[in-house]
Amino acid sequence: QVELVESGGGLVQVGGSLRLSCTSSKHTFGSYTMAWFRQAPGNKREFVAAITWSGVSSFYADSVRDRFTISRDNAKNAVYLQMISLKPEDTAVYYCNLGPSGRGSVFIPSNYWGQGTQVTVSS
Repeated sequence: QVELVESGGGLVQVGGSLRLSCTSSKHTFGSYTMAWFRQAPGNKREFVAAITWSGVSSFYADSVRDRFTISRDNAKNAVYLQMISLKPEDTAVYYCNLGPSGRGSVFIPSNYWGQGTQVTVSS
């Protein structure tokens, strides 16, 4: 059983910043691509960002490119999402996902999810 735990969400004003964290219990975490997805009320879960196992390559949805940065620390079994210039449309529950498949801005999630962390951007 793989456990993923997200943290760092909260309430922030438009233009503010947040840093999300996700830690994994999987001992081979460093072998997997990791991704962030988000789901707003009434919407489907959508891809946000992904990073390869080595951290060399990262991928972003067009809506967050240049504002969000994904990174990872394999020694800590952790992946991060730094979010700046937040907008009301970024409001959603953010989930990390272990081992998605895809490339570019199209990633298909695996079945390994965390419980999610709420991000609310107020205007």
